[in-house]
Amino acid sequence: MLLIAGLDGAGIPLPGGVDALVVSVAATNHAEAYGAASLAILGSLIGSLLLFFIARKGGEAYLQRHTLSPRGRRLREWFHHYGLLTVFIPAFVPIPLPLKIFILCSGALGNSPFWFTVVLAAARVPRYFGLAWLGVHLGPYTVPWFKSHMIVLLAGSAALFIVLFFAVRLAERRRMRIQSTQSTPP
Repeated sequence: MLLIAGLDGAGIPLPGGVDALVVSVAATNHAEAYGAASLAILGSLIGSLLLFFIARKGGEAYLQRHTLSPRGRRLREWFHHYGLLTVFIPAFVPIPLPLKIFILCSGALGNSPFWFTVVLAAARVPRYFGLAWLGVHLGPYTVPWFKSHMIVLLAGSAALFIVLFFAVRLAERRRMRIQSTQSTPP
């Protein structure tokens, strides 16, 4: 589990591989369900951090050249404010969404490794423990359950993104307001 999740996190495409493995272990061996989820979380964090640091080392110069235009600068600015949301949502939702490109951008654009890890862990913990719980309780019916609830999961993902986007925006405005009141002399 640790190796497969690490490879998946490092960018080797295994669509649904880790999710399916967590569910399979949970459905067949209830006692190992949450241990498998823990290893999936750890492997995903290690692999994703490896990809993050590779992008940080080599991708910065590439992105610097390609984000000099006004449009590129807007993309860079947007990603600095909201980019970790684009990491959180696909890392959280057990629907195949692009994640690796956002991990690469996050590393190359210089996001904090600490906050990247916090956001990724905040997404992976409920995802893999949730899948383990579903595997224990639904067993072989977990995958059909996901297929029958795909639209709801996609709509929930979009709603979660919107709520988190506005929460980040509100927090940013509040932080700017506090900074402006602290910087003006009485």
